[in-house]
Formats: sequence, C-alpha cells, structure tokens
Amino acid sequence: MPDENAFTAYELHPGADTPLEPAPIARDWMDAAHQRHPYRCLPLVIANQAGWVLRNPAGFRAYWYGGPAKEDVELRFDGPRDNRIVSHFGSGVVTFTVPFLFRTPPGVNLWVKGPANWIKDGAQPLEGVVETDWLASTFTMNWKITRVCEWVRFDKGDPFCMLVPVPRGLAEMLVPRRAAIADDPDLKDQYHRWEESRKGFLTGLSSRDPAAVRQGWQKDYFQGKTPDGADFDPHQTRLNLKGFEKQE
Repeated sequence: MPDENAFTAYELHPGADTPLEPAPIARDWMDAAHQRHPYRCLPLVIANQAGWVLRNPAGFRAYWYGGPAKEDVELRFDGPRDNRIVSHFGSGVVTFTVPFLFRTPPGVNLWVKGPANWIKDGAQPLEGVVETDWLASTFTMNWKITRVCEWVRFDKGDPFCMLVPVPRGLAEMLVPRRAAIADDPDLKDQYHRWEESRKGFLTGLSSRDPAAVRQGWQKDYFQGKTPDGADFDPHQTRLNLKGFEKQE
C-alpha cells in the first residue's frame, strides 16, 4: 500500500550522479564568523535545513558578456563539458538540468529555490513553485549572473538547488489582518517582559556586567522559552529530514 506521505524522486536516467540529500546546517560564512555567532540565530539555522538539496556535478566558471542571447554566456568547466549545465534562456541565466521527476503527496507543492543562506557572489538563484503532486514533467534550476564581464565560480559539490515542500493554497487560506498589540493584553504583557529583559541584557553587555558577559547572548527563543519562563513544547532547534532511499 503506497505511503500517503511519500516524496519520491524518480530517476529519469540510469546512474544519475547528481547528489540529492537533506540540506546541511553548516555554511562556510557562518563557520568563519566571530565565535560562529550566526549559529545562535535559530531561524537562520532552521532555514538552512528546511528542505533537500541537489549538489553540483561539475565545477565550472560562468562569464556573461551582458547581452540577451544565450551565446552571451560563456561556461568553462574544470574538466570535460557537462551538458547538464548550459546557457539556455539567455539574459545571463545559467541552467542546471534536474535529473529527477518529483512526486509529492496530494496538495503539496515544491518551492524550488537556491540553498537557504548560501551566498554566491555574482549570481542569484531564480525561484519557482511547482505543483509536483500531478505534474508529469521535470523542471530546471536557474541562476542569474549579476556581474557583467566577470567570472563567477560554481564549485563541484556545492548545492545548486533546494526543494522545500509547501502546502498548496496555505497562503491564500490565511486571513491577514492588522491590529494594535493592546487588543491582546496577554501578548502585550509578554512582549513588554521580553522588551525589558532585552534592554537590561544589552545595558549589561555595554557596561560589562559580569553576569551579562558570562551569559553572552539571550537563549530564550533558542530554548523555546516564553518571557514568563514557560516551555513551548512543539519548539524545534533542529530538523531531521529523511534521506532519499533507493527502492529495490
């Protein structure tokens, strides 16, 4: 009996060597930061992991001469030319072939995007949302070169695409509204507790208060604690996505 939560990557050709795996937590620029402080930002860390990535099968450089034609992009590979990476659309766009046809559960789209918080100087990933619960064709991943007449490097093994499942229609189901925070007295009280705590902590840091310096940074959100000290049980500090298992 089929699994109603199955997310299947159908290989279009035998021996596909494009790695497909859960997105990693680590980012080079976060590792290089002072005391690796970006990892203290839990929303950043969760976003890094919130999907699956495909990794670049070949190292190459891209050079856009600035014109609209596909011939205005030059690609130079580290080894033999890889025909899965081409200039197809023009306008400085580099196209990666995705060697899978994806099938998600009913009502679930794929947000096809660049790897979250993976910074590449000179190129911007182009993003799209695909209805992969019924589509019988694949899609490509595309990067727009943003520097004219400069080489942009794409290393082998770097993630070039991130797949994030999103329920179709969720954004349209929501009922947006604006309200004064005074309309929710309990929330207002919690916010002011947090605000006073934050001000006190920052004042302590600036005055080199030993307790604040020893604490280093406020961990309430990371630990899932509300301003009154209660724990929010569904809080997540890490995602544990499953890898794609080969069916025998």
